[in-house]
Amino acid sequence: MSFQPVVPFSGPAGWAFLQRTRESQQETFQQSAVLQRNTDAFRERIAGISSAEELVADRQLLQVALGAFGLDEDLDSRALIEKILTSDTTSKTSLASRFADSRYEAMSKAFGFGDPFGPKVAESGFADRIIAAYNERQFEIAVGEESTDMRLAMGFARDLAQITDKPQTDDSAWYSVMANKPLRTVFEKAMGLPSSIGTLDLDQQLKNFRDRAESVFGVSEVADFNEPEVQDKVRRLFLIRAQMESDSFGNSSAATALTLLSAGPRF
Repeated sequence: MSFQPVVPFSGPAGWAFLQRTRESQQETFQQSAVLQRNTDAFRERIAGISSAEELVADRQLLQVALGAFGLDEDLDSRALIEKILTSDTTSKTSLASRFADSRYEAMSKAFGFGDPFGPKVAESGFADRIIAAYNERQFEIAVGEESTDMRLAMGFARDLAQITDKPQTDDSAWYSVMANKPLRTVFEKAMGLPSSIGTLDLDQQLKNFRDRAESVFGVSEVADFNEPEVQDKVRRLFLIRAQMESDSFGNSSAATALTLLSAGPRF
């Protein structure tokens, strides 16, 4: 039986526990037979893959490739993934570049099948980088089986960085946040926005996200959320609101903490 990560508490207390124990828990988790088989196969065979067509034809390697970017659910969408992988990411009009979800472009750039200089799969350290990302994401999935909220909090900084590392306008960055389901969930809950906001016109959604970010965090541009202290406040608000929803802590210390954290940027 494979190791299942332990998350004994919800809210900020659970997050603190997870941060203290993550290294040891993930190390144990990575020793599972399934992960070992997949990563060993990837390390042994990826350098010999010369095209996106070959990669998508090897289900085991594709599983690792997609899993490294949180795209596990696309395992059976081989035709689409092949087109994305062969996209020229130096062009703003290529398929991978046009996706609002930045994970597809990140994957395409990492493998480089559509780049002018050719694929990067045989480069030194390539397999190790993809395997490290795959192991990290799989650990987050396992944590998510115990707590979806913790999984979302774990991936927040990384998913945000994939958007802010890309040259684009702030409007485009916010649209990318709204298109990324995990990020959108964290922002919506942290800022107290209802999920029904998704039914509004996109321009109206953008205004709501930006206005609420300014009100709650004192910043309105996506790039501002790269600041560690701002990210920490986002996570805490997200986890406290999630805890209140699941445990009905309306008059508890969690509610008091939420009131203080929501008081504005001067807190």
